[in-house]
Amino acid sequence: MKEKQTGNCESCTYYIYDDEYESYLCDVSMDEDEYMRLVSDTHYQCPYYRNGNEYAVVRKQM
Repeated sequence: MKEKQTGNCESCTYYIYDDEYESYLCDVSMDEDEYMRLVSDTHYQCPYYRNGNEYAVVRKQM
C-alpha cells in the first residue's frame, strides 16, 4: 500500500513486517482493482485502514 489514504500506513494495524521479504507490507487481502485505485487515485481513502495505536483506542473508551 502507498501512503495516499486518510491514515498513514505506518500507523495501520495491518501494516506488518514480513521476514521473508524483509520489509513492511499491508496484510489486507484486496483485489487488483482496489489496489490500483489505492495506488493511482490521490483522493481514494483506504477502506481497510484501522489505527494501530492502542493508546488512541483506549482514550476513546474513557
